[in-house]
Amino acid sequence: MPKKLLPIERVPTQVQERLRTWGSCIRQQRLRQGILAGELCRRMEISDASLRRLEKGDPGAGIGMFLTALHILGVLDEAAPELPETRWTGQERGRVRLPKMREGDVADF
Repeated sequence: MPKKLLPIERVPTQVQERLRTWGSCIRQQRLRQGILAGELCRRMEISDASLRRLEKGDPGAGIGMFLTALHILGVLDEAAPELPETRWTGQERGRVRLPKMREGDVADF
């Protein structure tokens, strides 16, 4: 059964922009380091088509593939810095307040 992908129009603009930036970073770092597309594909165990999707910032590509490519290229910590411990241990207090939406509004957060 194929996985269901989130339609591109449902992906928040900020997320789309971040994925395109990561994709561009993956391509530029690969070229700067002289790594052929086939070599990166082999190291990641993905197809050429999957690498092209990553380099375009396709939201349908798995986040694990983006992070693995960034790791292999040595830029993971810059592109996706580690979250502060309070974000994932539950020690932070307070709730995030999301903007109130009116009927018919489209979420873009």
